[in-house]
Amino acid sequence: MTVARGGTHLETLLSAKEIALVCGAGGVGKTTTAAAVAAAAASHLDARVLALTVDPARRLATALGLEKFGNAETRVPSTAFVTAGVAPRGELWVAMLDTKASWDDLVRQHAPDPATRDAILANPLYRNVTGKFVQSHDYIAMERLHEIHASGRYDLIVVDTPPTRNAIDFLDAPDRMADFFSSRLLRWLIAPYRSRVFTAASKPFYSVADRVLGAQFLQDIAEFFILFQTMYDGFVDRAKAVTRTLEDRRTTFIVVTTLEAAPTREAEFFIDALAERKYHLGAVVCNRMLPSYLRDRAAARTAEAMKANAEELAELVTRRVGDREAVEGVLREVAESYLNYRVVAAREAEQLAELAVPSDLVVTVPALERDVTSLADIIEVGASLW
Repeated sequence: MTVARGGTHLETLLSAKEIALVCGAGGVGKTTTAAAVAAAAASHLDARVLALTVDPARRLATALGLEKFGNAETRVPSTAFVTAGVAPRGELWVAMLDTKASWDDLVRQHAPDPATRDAILANPLYRNVTGKFVQSHDYIAMERLHEIHASGRYDLIVVDTPPTRNAIDFLDAPDRMADFFSSRLLRWLIAPYRSRVFTAASKPFYSVADRVLGAQFLQDIAEFFILFQTMYDGFVDRAKAVTRTLEDRRTTFIVVTTLEAAPTREAEFFIDALAERKYHLGAVVCNRMLPSYLRDRAAARTAEAMKANAEELAELVTRRVGDREAVEGVLREVAESYLNYRVVAAREAEQLAELAVPSDLVVTVPALERDVTSLADIIEVGASLW
């Protein structure tokens, strides 16, 4: 395992946890890290591990075997690990969140009766609202996590959290959804359809709304939310249950970042938000780090000497390669490139030292020279984490 400033051990961490939520800004390798953590856990622990991912890149989905799957949990065959050079101790299962299917399952499970269930599913606005409603994706991700964890089917669930503008959105989504269904705005909207008694203040509003939106449109909206409010108590209860799950000592968070300014700021913001909520921070993964040998002083002196003496060195090499000027140019370019990378590596080391995170939580992962396109690649990333 590659670690920075003391180091942590993900094997020890994940052996004691049942849920690991992998979080971070977009573009930092969060989904790849989640898949790699799950694959490493399945390889090294005698456990059933589920990687629950949200809209992974197609190349990664293919690598995990997700091209044919959605909400259904599917096992990655042990033979796939063996082909990649690993004999797994445990099992790796994968699933990709399907927002529509998850909402349908939620309605079927928690509607108070079959008639209400069928009315919600048949409502003309239901699919549009649940597919595009603010926080719908975040909320259903937390619902799905809670449902799978409560089933007890897996020893460890590694969650690739939803892509959100604000990294904390998905944590607060259950409470915000419950608040919406008890909000004054919603009560105002559906009141005239619960009763034909209008107040003098409400009549002008609905008169204008009917002309602009159409009476049938307003009626469809009101019908949908009246039906959905029958599940309000369930929303509140499950929001509390999800919060308890996140606070539980068996749940941990893994924050992924690169050391560019914007992802680092978002990572530190998210870490502070976790602390405020008293959630457990298990590790901070600094992804795509340049190798430490670039900071080696002896190597730097060698590169500087090679650059300064490129002409002389070219004379020695020309007898075997030919074209002295070309050899000299290559030697200078290689040396210059090494020294430039050294500057970046030194800057990364400084930024890592300044990261507002306890040193024993930081794990570094080297930059790969290729895209992650196979299970073998995922396992390679997992090895650097483990």
